[in-house]
Formats: sequence, structure tokens, C-alpha cells
Amino acid sequence: MSELLTPTFFLILIFSGIRLATPLLFAALGGMFSERAGVINIALEGLMLAGAFTAAVATYELSDPYIGFLCGVAVGGIVAFLYAVAVIRYEADQVVTGFAISMLMLGLPAVISSRIYDSAGSTQQIAKEFLLPELFNRVSIASILALLLVPVCWYVMTRTPFGLRLRAAGENPEAADAAGVNVITLRYVAVVISGLLAAAGGAYLSIGQSSLFTRGMTAGRGYIALAALILAKWKPVPVLFACLFFGLTEALAIQAQGMLDMPVQFIQMIPYVLTIIVLAGFIGRSRAPKALGTPYRKEG
Repeated sequence: MSELLTPTFFLILIFSGIRLATPLLFAALGGMFSERAGVINIALEGLMLAGAFTAAVATYELSDPYIGFLCGVAVGGIVAFLYAVAVIRYEADQVVTGFAISMLMLGLPAVISSRIYDSAGSTQQIAKEFLLPELFNRVSIASILALLLVPVCWYVMTRTPFGLRLRAAGENPEAADAAGVNVITLRYVAVVISGLLAAAGGAYLSIGQSSLFTRGMTAGRGYIALAALILAKWKPVPVLFACLFFGLTEALAIQAQGMLDMPVQFIQMIPYVLTIIVLAGFIGRSRAPKALGTPYRKEG
């Protein structure tokens, strides 16, 4: 137990927590745009998987992590657009459709990978020199990007006409429409942004935190990001702290393995148990955008 109280341990824990919080932060910020515009995005898990798989394949084939990262982000945007068409244009149930996207992305990469690499479980191993670089051998450049996105998202959401219209579309779309805001277009844009950012989180998992794509490698991080978003009440700065909280919890669970006299499975359960507690305890107290989950039909 004394090993858990040393300065070295706390330093390792902090940097590990930042690394583990990075994909959550990307996904949660993406979900914030979608949900502040009034569209529930349960598909964050699937969007992360789409980005992770595409980034791993593109990086391996092209030997360039930056192109691979951008390819993963682009595919996330495409999948998010398809999701937006289903729930905005055809008014499909947003929760059911989101789960369907996640289930599709759980199986589709395995099918494609089995055809390309004769392996349904994972893609090819990416050489270390072709992974996203780390600064000072501690924090990935993707982690820095995710942290910098927080003030950018705060400014966009609170200080720009786009952010004002986005929030209006999620709170009172009828009033926003009467004021000249194209609510439908705005919701499309918000969902696509959520797909781009969530896929960036997935891309980091496969070519930053890991060196290949494995089936189901997000391991529920999309849902944890959604829990962080609810805990943070759909605000960018609190989202940062919520994601860091979950990241540090997961880091603590990893570091504590072998140090505590208890089954590893119980330690690995900690982040997911916390997610359930957050969803059960805060989802009723957090004030969601009033029009969240409600399709909008333009009159006339």
C-alpha cells in the first residue's frame, strides 16, 4: 500500500490520467455540440470505433499518423451525417438509432479487417515511429489538442452567434426558427461536429494510446463520455474536469493492480461502477436542454 503514496506514483498517475481522459474529452466535447442543439448522441461509442478503425488502417497503409488521424476524423463525420439524416430527416428514435450505430461499428470493422488482413480481431501492428508523437515522452500531442479544444469550445458556445443559435435550437427551436435560425441545418452541423470530435478520440486510442485497432477497443468509453457530459451539465469547462475525474479513476485502477490484495476484476470495475452511479444519481438533477431528443418539424 505504501507504493501508492509516493510522489513518483502520483506523477505517473497524473500523466496516465491525462492520457486516459483524452478520448473521453474528445467524445464528450463532441456530444456537447450535438446535445446542446437538441439531438441525443448515444452513438458516441460507435463514432469512436469508426474513427479508431479507420485511423489504424490509414496509418498502417500510408505510414503517416497525421493523415491516419484525419482519415479517422473524416469517417466519423460521415457516419455522424448518416446518423443525423436518420434522426433529423426521418425522425427515427434517437436512442435506438444511436445504439444501432454503435452495434454496427462494433461488428463492421471486424468484417472489413478479416477481408483486408485475414484477422477479425485486430488490424496490423503499427510501427512505433508511425504513431502520434508524445511530448517529453509523457503526453501525446493529441492530449494537448484535446485540452486546447476546451477553451475553444467554451468561446464558440458562449461568445459567438453560432453558439447562441446552437443553444437556442436545443432550448426552444420554435423561437429560434421564428428569429430566422435554420434549426434543421444547425442540428445537422452540430451532429457532424460531434462525429468529428468523437472519431478523433477513437483515432487517438488506436494510433496514440495503442498501436493497432482491436475489436471493441473503446470498451464503453463513449458511454463514459456521455456520463461525463451529463455530470458536467453540458458545459465545456466542467466537461474537462469530469473527464479528468474518470481518467484518473481508470489510471488509479490500472496502477493499483498487483498492489492491492483483491481480485483484478473488482479493480477494473471501478470506472464503470462510477459511470452507473453518475447516470443514476445525476441524470435526473442535471438540467438538460429542453428540446433534447425532440424532433423538430418546420411549420409551413
